[in-house]
Amino acid sequence: MLDLSGREAVVTGGTGALGRAVVGRLVAAGATVHVPVFAAEELEAFPYREHHAVRLHEGLDLSAEADVARLFGATSSLYASIQVAGGFAMGPIASTGLDVWEHLMRMNATTCFLSCREAVKAMDGREGRIVNVTARPVLVPTALMTAYAASKAAVAALTLSLAEELSESSIWVNAIVPSIIDTEANRAAMPDADYAAWPKPEEIAETVAFLASPQNTATRGALVPVYGKS
Repeated sequence: MLDLSGREAVVTGGTGALGRAVVGRLVAAGATVHVPVFAAEELEAFPYREHHAVRLHEGLDLSAEADVARLFGATSSLYASIQVAGGFAMGPIASTGLDVWEHLMRMNATTCFLSCREAVKAMDGREGRIVNVTARPVLVPTALMTAYAASKAAVAALTLSLAEELSESSIWVNAIVPSIIDTEANRAAMPDADYAAWPKPEEIAETVAFLASPQNTATRGALVPVYGKS
Protein backbone atom coordinates (compact mmCIF):
# COMPACT_ATOMS: atom_id res chain seq x y z
CA MET A 1 0.00 0.00 0.00
CA LEU A 2 1.33 3.41 -0.98
CA ASP A 3 2.38 5.28 2.16
CA LEU A 4 3.86 8.78 2.17
CA SER A 5 2.89 9.61 5.73
CA GLY A 6 5.15 12.29 7.17
CA ARG A 7 6.82 12.84 3.77
CA GLU A 8 7.18 16.22 2.13
CA ALA A 9 6.84 16.71 -1.64
CA VAL A 10 6.96 19.45 -4.25
CA VAL A 11 4.74 19.23 -7.34
CA THR A 12 5.44 21.83 -10.02
CA GLY A 13 2.52 22.33 -12.38
CA GLY A 14 0.35 21.11 -9.53
CA THR A 15 -2.62 23.26 -10.53
CA GLY A 16 -2.90 21.72 -14.03
CA ALA A 17 -4.92 18.65 -15.01
CA LEU A 18 -2.18 16.08 -14.39
CA GLY A 19 -0.71 18.07 -11.52
CA ARG A 20 -4.04 18.12 -9.66
CA ALA A 21 -4.30 14.36 -9.95
CA VAL A 22 -0.75 13.93 -8.65
CA VAL A 23 -1.32 16.30 -5.73
CA GLY A 24 -4.52 14.47 -4.84
CA ARG A 25 -2.83 11.07 -4.91
CA LEU A 26 0.09 12.21 -2.76
CA VAL A 27 -2.20 13.86 -0.23
CA ALA A 28 -4.31 10.69 -0.08
CA ALA A 29 -1.13 8.75 0.69
CA GLY A 30 -0.33 11.07 3.60
CA ALA A 31 2.16 13.54 2.10
CA THR A 32 2.45 17.26 2.67
CA VAL A 33 2.62 18.84 -0.78
CA HIS A 34 4.12 22.18 -1.82
CA VAL A 35 2.58 23.64 -4.98
CA PRO A 36 4.04 26.70 -6.77
CA VAL A 37 1.54 29.06 -8.39
CA PHE A 38 2.49 31.49 -11.15
CA ALA A 39 -0.85 33.28 -11.54
CA ALA A 40 -3.74 33.50 -9.07
CA GLU A 41 -6.32 32.36 -11.65
CA GLU A 42 -4.69 28.92 -11.63
CA LEU A 43 -6.32 28.36 -8.24
CA GLU A 44 -9.88 28.77 -9.53
CA ALA A 45 -10.08 25.11 -10.60
CA PHE A 46 -7.67 23.78 -7.97
CA PRO A 47 -9.60 21.60 -5.50
CA TYR A 48 -6.88 21.45 -2.84
CA ARG A 49 -6.31 25.16 -2.19
CA GLU A 50 -7.83 24.86 1.31
CA HIS A 51 -6.45 21.40 2.08
CA HIS A 52 -4.53 21.21 5.32
CA ALA A 53 -1.73 19.18 3.71
CA VAL A 54 -1.17 21.52 0.74
CA ARG A 55 1.16 24.50 0.90
CA LEU A 56 0.67 27.07 -1.86
CA HIS A 57 3.52 29.33 -2.97
CA GLU A 58 2.10 32.12 -5.12
CA GLY A 59 3.78 34.40 -7.62
CA LEU A 60 6.64 32.08 -8.54
CA ASP A 61 8.26 31.80 -11.98
CA LEU A 62 9.84 28.36 -12.27
CA SER A 63 12.24 29.57 -14.96
CA ALA A 64 13.74 32.09 -12.50
CA GLU A 65 16.54 30.77 -10.30
CA ALA A 66 15.66 32.88 -7.28
CA ASP A 67 12.00 31.81 -7.35
CA VAL A 68 12.82 28.11 -7.60
CA ALA A 69 15.35 28.44 -4.77
CA ARG A 70 12.66 30.14 -2.67
CA LEU A 71 10.18 27.32 -3.35
CA PHE A 72 12.53 24.53 -2.34
CA GLY A 73 13.92 26.60 0.50
CA ALA A 74 10.43 26.58 2.02
CA THR A 75 10.61 22.81 2.52
CA SER A 76 11.97 21.42 5.76
CA SER A 77 12.66 17.78 4.92
CA LEU A 78 11.99 17.22 1.23
CA TYR A 79 11.43 13.62 0.13
CA ALA A 80 9.92 13.87 -3.38
CA SER A 81 10.06 16.40 -6.19
CA ILE A 82 7.77 15.93 -9.16
CA GLN A 83 8.21 18.19 -12.18
CA VAL A 84 4.90 18.37 -14.05
CA ALA A 85 5.14 22.01 -15.17
CA GLY A 86 5.69 22.56 -18.87
CA GLY A 87 4.39 23.94 -22.14
CA PHE A 88 3.28 22.69 -25.55
CA ALA A 89 3.28 23.96 -29.11
CA MET A 90 3.34 22.29 -32.51
CA GLY A 91 3.74 23.23 -36.15
CA PRO A 92 6.06 22.84 -39.15
CA ILE A 93 9.65 23.86 -38.49
CA ALA A 94 9.59 26.44 -41.28
CA SER A 95 7.02 28.49 -39.36
CA THR A 96 8.39 27.82 -35.87
CA GLY A 97 9.89 31.05 -34.59
CA LEU A 98 12.90 31.28 -32.34
CA ASP A 99 10.57 32.71 -29.70
CA VAL A 100 8.57 29.45 -29.71
CA TRP A 101 11.76 27.37 -29.45
CA GLU A 102 13.07 29.45 -26.56
CA HIS A 103 9.68 29.44 -24.81
CA LEU A 104 9.43 25.65 -24.93
CA MET A 105 13.01 25.20 -23.79
CA ARG A 106 12.37 27.53 -20.88
CA MET A 107 9.00 26.01 -19.93
CA ASN A 108 10.10 22.38 -20.24
CA ALA A 109 13.88 22.02 -19.93
CA THR A 110 14.87 25.03 -17.82
CA THR A 111 12.11 24.65 -15.23
CA CYS A 112 12.93 20.96 -14.88
CA PHE A 113 16.67 21.58 -14.54
CA LEU A 114 16.25 24.27 -11.89
CA SER A 115 13.74 22.21 -9.91
CA CYS A 116 15.91 19.09 -10.02
CA ARG A 117 18.95 21.06 -8.95
CA GLU A 118 17.18 22.67 -6.00
CA ALA A 119 15.55 19.36 -5.04
CA VAL A 120 18.94 17.66 -4.82
CA LYS A 121 20.19 20.52 -2.65
CA ALA A 122 17.13 20.32 -0.40
CA MET A 123 17.39 16.54 -0.02
CA ASP A 124 20.98 17.09 1.10
CA GLY A 125 22.11 13.48 0.77
CA ARG A 126 19.02 11.97 2.38
CA GLU A 127 16.78 9.40 0.72
CA GLY A 128 14.53 10.97 -1.89
CA ARG A 129 12.66 10.61 -5.16
CA ILE A 130 12.64 12.80 -8.26
CA VAL A 131 10.10 12.27 -11.04
CA ASN A 132 10.10 14.26 -14.26
CA VAL A 133 7.65 14.36 -17.18
CA THR A 134 8.82 13.89 -20.77
CA ALA A 135 6.51 13.06 -23.70
CA ARG A 136 5.88 10.30 -26.19
CA PRO A 137 7.37 12.21 -29.16
CA VAL A 138 10.75 11.80 -27.44
CA LEU A 139 10.57 8.03 -27.96
CA VAL A 140 8.24 7.85 -30.98
CA PRO A 141 9.08 10.30 -33.81
CA THR A 142 6.12 12.59 -34.36
CA ALA A 143 5.69 15.11 -37.16
CA LEU A 144 5.23 18.84 -36.52
CA MET A 145 6.74 18.67 -33.03
CA THR A 146 10.42 19.43 -33.53
CA ALA A 147 10.71 22.16 -30.91
CA TYR A 148 8.43 20.46 -28.39
CA ALA A 149 10.11 17.06 -28.81
CA ALA A 150 13.55 18.62 -28.46
CA SER A 151 12.61 20.39 -25.24
CA LYS A 152 11.17 17.20 -23.77
CA ALA A 153 14.19 15.21 -25.00
CA ALA A 154 16.28 17.54 -22.87
CA VAL A 155 14.17 16.52 -19.87
CA ALA A 156 14.73 12.85 -20.70
CA ALA A 157 18.49 13.31 -21.02
CA LEU A 158 18.59 15.32 -17.79
CA THR A 159 16.71 12.52 -16.03
CA LEU A 160 19.04 9.75 -17.19
CA SER A 161 22.20 11.72 -16.49
CA LEU A 162 21.04 12.81 -13.03
CA ALA A 163 20.02 9.26 -12.16
CA GLU A 164 23.55 8.14 -12.96
CA GLU A 165 25.09 11.04 -11.05
CA LEU A 166 23.09 10.04 -7.97
CA SER A 167 23.43 6.29 -8.48
CA GLU A 168 25.42 5.79 -5.28
CA SER A 169 22.95 7.82 -3.21
CA SER A 170 19.44 6.94 -2.09
CA ILE A 171 17.82 9.44 -4.44
CA TRP A 172 16.05 7.66 -7.29
CA VAL A 173 15.44 9.72 -10.45
CA ASN A 174 12.92 8.66 -13.09
CA ALA A 175 10.59 10.18 -15.66
CA ILE A 176 7.21 9.23 -17.01
CA VAL A 177 6.52 9.40 -20.76
CA PRO A 178 2.85 10.16 -21.38
CA SER A 179 1.01 10.07 -24.66
CA ILE A 180 -1.92 12.46 -25.13
CA ILE A 181 -3.64 12.73 -21.75
CA ASP A 182 -7.43 12.73 -21.46
CA THR A 183 -8.02 16.31 -20.33
CA GLU A 184 -10.72 18.86 -21.14
CA ALA A 185 -8.20 20.96 -23.06
CA ASN A 186 -7.03 18.04 -25.20
CA ARG A 187 -10.61 16.97 -25.93
CA ALA A 188 -11.44 20.49 -27.04
CA ALA A 189 -8.35 20.61 -29.27
CA MET A 190 -9.06 17.19 -30.82
CA PRO A 191 -12.87 16.72 -30.82
CA ASP A 192 -12.78 13.74 -33.22
CA ALA A 193 -10.19 11.69 -31.31
CA ASP A 194 -10.77 8.41 -29.50
CA TYR A 195 -10.77 9.66 -25.91
CA ALA A 196 -11.24 6.16 -24.52
CA ALA A 197 -7.70 5.25 -25.59
CA TRP A 198 -6.07 8.18 -23.83
CA PRO A 199 -4.67 7.65 -20.33
CA LYS A 200 -6.52 9.51 -17.60
CA PRO A 201 -4.69 11.92 -15.27
CA GLU A 202 -5.65 9.79 -12.28
CA GLU A 203 -4.18 6.68 -13.91
CA ILE A 204 -0.90 8.42 -14.65
CA ALA A 205 -0.83 9.83 -11.12
CA GLU A 206 -0.74 6.28 -9.75
CA THR A 207 2.50 5.61 -11.62
CA VAL A 208 3.97 8.95 -10.58
CA ALA A 209 3.06 8.43 -6.94
CA PHE A 210 4.67 4.98 -6.88
CA LEU A 211 7.90 6.24 -8.43
CA ALA A 212 7.90 9.09 -5.88
CA SER A 213 7.27 6.84 -2.90
CA PRO A 214 9.49 4.87 -0.51
CA GLN A 215 7.75 1.77 -1.88
CA ASN A 216 9.84 2.28 -5.01
CA THR A 217 13.01 0.56 -3.82
CA ALA A 218 14.57 -0.40 -7.14
CA THR A 219 13.51 1.71 -10.13
CA ARG A 220 15.88 4.49 -11.13
CA GLY A 221 17.08 5.95 -14.41
CA ALA A 222 13.89 4.88 -16.19
CA LEU A 223 11.72 6.55 -18.80
CA VAL A 224 8.39 4.92 -18.02
CA PRO A 225 5.74 4.95 -20.79
CA VAL A 226 2.23 5.82 -19.62
CA TYR A 227 0.33 5.48 -22.87
CA GLY A 228 -2.86 3.75 -21.76
CA LYS A 229 -4.32 2.14 -24.87
CA SER A 230 -3.17 4.87 -27.23
